[in-house]
Amino acid sequence: MARETADRPHAGNGPAYEQVKGWIRQHIASGQWRPGDVVPSEAALVERFAISRMTANRALRELATEGLVTRVQGSGTRVAQLHRISSQLVIRDIHEEVTRRGHVHGTRVLKVEQEKAGPEVADSLKLRKGSRVFHSVLVHLENGVPILFEDRYVNPQAAPDYLATDFTRESPTLHLLRNAPLTEASYTIEACLPSAEEAKALDIRTTEPCLVMMRRTVSGGNVASIARQLYPGTRYSFSGEFQA
Repeated sequence: MARETADRPHAGNGPAYEQVKGWIRQHIASGQWRPGDVVPSEAALVERFAISRMTANRALRELATEGLVTRVQGSGTRVAQLHRISSQLVIRDIHEEVTRRGHVHGTRVLKVEQEKAGPEVADSLKLRKGSRVFHSVLVHLENGVPILFEDRYVNPQAAPDYLATDFTRESPTLHLLRNAPLTEASYTIEACLPSAEEAKALDIRTTEPCLVMMRRTVSGGNVASIARQLYPGTRYSFSGEFQA
């Protein structure tokens, strides 16, 4: 484990358990601790931060509830597989999804380049107008049939190697999950009609109803990406499960 620059929570910055949670979150968000890595035990946290066992337990318990760590008796606490950040939201990797159905995933790369952020993109990524951003436009296929048009902007601070990625082998979602561990995500889904460009890429008519997901992901202190993902309504459906 890397040497720490600050081992103790700072007095006056909130309850001790929240400060311990923030310390652990920072290590996960920075990539110092990767999915599957061991997180310091309750005993180790007690010694490091001079806190009670109850405080250490609460910090780890709440992080587990938030989906950032997993706790297994006898195996300790580990960094969770962060593409499943809570029981209520699953970040879908389209390649994994298609493969699980026993089908073949393919990718058609239309654009992968660096641009200057316009006002809307800059605001969404919390960057200054004109800042450098990465822009990718892809079409995902299932058994050769287009099922998803993806238009994504990425913050270079979150994923500096994004432009060098071969997106025919690794999806943008998977690349970001591996290189910019998620700490927050939000999305909206609504019905729409495709633009002429989108309809052509998906091989559908401009009158065919589609579902569009607007998704924003955060990694630590950075907004990592914003994506517009368009699905033909006749070829794709969203599904999920709720449990009491």
